[in-house]
Amino acid sequence: MKFVDYKVRTGAENMQIDAELLDRAIRERLKEPIFRLYGWSPACISLGRNQRDDFLDYAQLKSLGIDVVRRLTGGRALLHDDEITYSLICPVSYLPHGENVTGSYKDICQIFIDKFLEIGIELTFGTDKGVHTKFDYCMLVSTGADLCCQGKKLIGSAQFRKEGYILQHGSILYNYDRELLEKIFREPVSTEDITCIKEINPALTRSDIIDLLRNVKL
Repeated sequence: MKFVDYKVRTGAENMQIDAELLDRAIRERLKEPIFRLYGWSPACISLGRNQRDDFLDYAQLKSLGIDVVRRLTGGRALLHDDEITYSLICPVSYLPHGENVTGSYKDICQIFIDKFLEIGIELTFGTDKGVHTKFDYCMLVSTGADLCCQGKKLIGSAQFRKEGYILQHGSILYNYDRELLEKIFREPVSTEDITCIKEINPALTRSDIIDLLRNVKL
């Protein structure tokens, strides 16, 4: 496995790096996965590959110093702020159930279930609650591709496939600002729907989570 260690970059830089890594994997027909950890500065909203953006107030975001980028992966909008993000790139054939989209999500997410159990955080696969978010904020919608703690979403994931390779993004909330989310997405953010590391175990630092994920085995 090739590991790209945690570094904080702008949203545009992060998305460019992931796109370049995917293209490299395809070009060189890499057989082993690439696993990357990163953060975002300034805070940034990423839109899903085919998601509309008409719900965003760009003037407001500019005044708040928040960037906007579009991801290669699908899904709904995310505010990347106080979190750890991962990207995983691998050939479809590398995963036991890589040919099946749902199965591949489970293959990859199981890695995080196992790792977080090492620090006493029990994660389970999300269940499809149905869309109840008006403006497409990803963390309020739980699917089988996501990971939850005590029924609340902690890690949201999305995929993109190209020429036999998978790119999966995952957003792990370390902490979140509910008021800021409600201001941006103009909808209630219920603490019954989402959680974060800081809420689950306040003693865990961001560095603790990064160190844990540095030791992921794929």
